[in-house]
Amino acid sequence: MSPDPPALACDVCVIGAGSAGLSVAAGTSRLGLRTVLVEEAEMGGDCLNRGCVPSKALLAAARAAGPGPAIPGVAAPAAAVDFAAVADGVADVIAAIAPHDSAARFEGLGATVLRGRARFLEPRTLRIGRQVVRAARSVIATGSRPAIPAIPGLDPARVLTNATLFGLRERPAHLLILGGGPVGIEMAQAHRRLGCAVTLVQRRTILPRDEPDLVAILRARLEREGVRLVEHAAVARVAHGLDEVVLTLERGGAQERLAGSHLLVAAGRQANVEDLGLDAAGVAYGPEGIAVDRRLRTSRRGLFALGDVVAGGPRYTHAAGYQAGIVVRNLAFRLPARVEYRALPRVTYTDPELAQVGLTEAEARARGEVVTVLTQPLSRNDRAVAERRPEGAVKLVAGRRGRILGAAILGPAAGEVIGLWCLAIAQGLSLRAVSGTILPYPTIGEAARAAAGAYYAPALFGPRTRRLVDLLRRLPG
Repeated sequence: MSPDPPALACDVCVIGAGSAGLSVAAGTSRLGLRTVLVEEAEMGGDCLNRGCVPSKALLAAARAAGPGPAIPGVAAPAAAVDFAAVADGVADVIAAIAPHDSAARFEGLGATVLRGRARFLEPRTLRIGRQVVRAARSVIATGSRPAIPAIPGLDPARVLTNATLFGLRERPAHLLILGGGPVGIEMAQAHRRLGCAVTLVQRRTILPRDEPDLVAILRARLEREGVRLVEHAAVARVAHGLDEVVLTLERGGAQERLAGSHLLVAAGRQANVEDLGLDAAGVAYGPEGIAVDRRLRTSRRGLFALGDVVAGGPRYTHAAGYQAGIVVRNLAFRLPARVEYRALPRVTYTDPELAQVGLTEAEARARGEVVTVLTQPLSRNDRAVAERRPEGAVKLVAGRRGRILGAAILGPAAGEVIGLWCLAIAQGLSLRAVSGTILPYPTIGEAARAAAGAYYAPALFGPRTRRLVDLLRRLPG
């Protein structure tokens, strides 16, 4: 056997080549820090291979197959869905984006890419296979995996998760979905539009973190499209048969039997903290992930963690990218940069999309804020009416003097429109700043500006203003 290679010294060792780790490695490498990037599985991690990219590619196919708005004089032919070809198209999208996350690209940026599982031997020493790495500082970005609930009879090997769903080439006859968060809801609508019967089971209400009045509109849309939503139901047990899976539900004191061909578990995520040698590194962690401070430092000096592996942190790709900037500033410039999630958005990419930034109405009231709620239905928006897509609304939550506390949008391209409100909240702007902004006509974004303007309408058109205008009218010239 050949001797082990000599130890490799570096300034930064990044463990995990998913969204978080890649963003850190790109920054440190381009700034001239000697960077080692370690990945055990696929470059690009969950987002590229099993998450954001394939799910959005599948949703695009579902939009093309789904019911469009009824437009007079236009009768669109029914879409023909080849499920295997759809799966091939999803794979093509992954392949098109993969070079951006490839080892070759990061080696071109100056990083050393090692393939294998990294384990800490002590805080500044790691082993990857036979290679020992001595790192001045390390960044743990090992991500998460689907959480499988402990339900009697449930066999993890016989259910679908986001890790296996996008490899299906045969259309499920009846897809059962366990979990009513964004992933479950997106996949419910997508598979229904692609020709599957779909039943979704949720312990509470669907999308419990979002504005209930906007969720109600989306719920009605899903049910009209044929998605069966079983809310406030617990799964008591699961039985796997040869060609079906059966759930026993408990709801309202009664039991119900629900059978389907496939079961997708979309019930949250579990941080990847096992077998990393975190005890040897002196890093505090638990089942929920690694504990960090606002600078994303772990309990051990010189070791950082970010992305899905962080306990209690936001688990979004865009959050990981933001966190990477914080880590790079701490690593490269020794600046005490800290995370601030006040303006962190989230989007459920259904049709219509549901986007949220800042506080919901309930969250704002729970904090004791003096709240003004402004709602503008899309039925009053010219663009939405012209395109026969009036379902949805803009809901704004404002505090004293029109300070923007939160914004929620249900409508076409809500994930794009919410960007204006992310900026407004991040910069501490008031509704006046948005209501006075000129936006192009006709756009969905105008609904948000109209909602902001409604805050000032009572004062602008009230009796005092009318008396002032009357007085000015009487003045000469």
